[in-house]
Amino acid sequence: MAPPRIIVRDTVTVERFFKDQAGPLQMRLIAGAAGLSRIIREPTVNRPGLALAGFTKYFAGKRVQVMGNAEQHFLKTLSPEARLERYRMLLNHRIPCLVFGRGLKPEKDLLRIAEETNVPVFITPLITMKFINLATLAMEQMFAPRGTEMGSMVDILGIGVIIKGESGIGKSECVLALIERGYSLVADDITKVTLMDGQNVMGYSAEITRNHMEVRGIGIVNVAAMFGVRAIRHEKEVDLIVVLRNWEDVPDVDRLGMDEKCVEILGIPIPEITIPVRPGRDLARLIEVAAFQTKLKAGGHNPARELNERLLAKMAHESNRKG
Repeated sequence: MAPPRIIVRDTVTVERFFKDQAGPLQMRLIAGAAGLSRIIREPTVNRPGLALAGFTKYFAGKRVQVMGNAEQHFLKTLSPEARLERYRMLLNHRIPCLVFGRGLKPEKDLLRIAEETNVPVFITPLITMKFINLATLAMEQMFAPRGTEMGSMVDILGIGVIIKGESGIGKSECVLALIERGYSLVADDITKVTLMDGQNVMGYSAEITRNHMEVRGIGIVNVAAMFGVRAIRHEKEVDLIVVLRNWEDVPDVDRLGMDEKCVEILGIPIPEITIPVRPGRDLARLIEVAAFQTKLKAGGHNPARELNERLLAKMAHESNRKG
């Protein structure tokens, strides 16, 4: 019985968000470094315009807060005392952090209160809406459920295939044969998976082992150096699971392909097929054909079902003719 798959949801702190996205989002920390351990609890961004105006009943304080031109111009219409009060109100809501877009520079009073309350404050030259769009996409990926699958993953003509099986059954040989035929390695031995947009399971390799695979009897092989960079793909949607099993362990083989079995990865059903293994079988070719078959089915063509319908139609025709 296979062990239950564990779904992991990472804790996203302001520090992790800053380290991962400081480059793409052009963020610079200017105050509140002591609060970098604060947790971002919702993977989106909020503009605190209504809160600054005094309406805080539905304030989304668990999100990254972004200040743009509109907020800055509104604050300038207030008296210094009123602005100070709004700054304290905003930063005392235990928000994760505050980001100023368009390179806008916050007042010294706000920076002072941010240091007192340990709220990280960043500035970015990006226009506010561009920052919001990019930051939301980045956080959706950071918050996405994650897990691992024991098996190697290959991209075969746009079909992401995870190849699983017992140790020594021939997974590495299959992967090497597929790479030699022009396909791309995504991950060797252990495939990391993440759920994107709540519906697409993406497979990828751990960064430390990327471009490499282990071949029993040879050792570690650098796939990119040996076969070229086209032999490597950093991530690919998982479309098919292929399980290699010894011939004796598969007593009932589906010879027609009518039964479509699926397994769940991160809550998403993924088609799974079992290929019996014995000497003389070209497993790489069989996996390649299985990927082609999956591509045909995705396009609405199911050869087994089409043949079954033709046979039923033929039988019905013969029955009517005899009747």
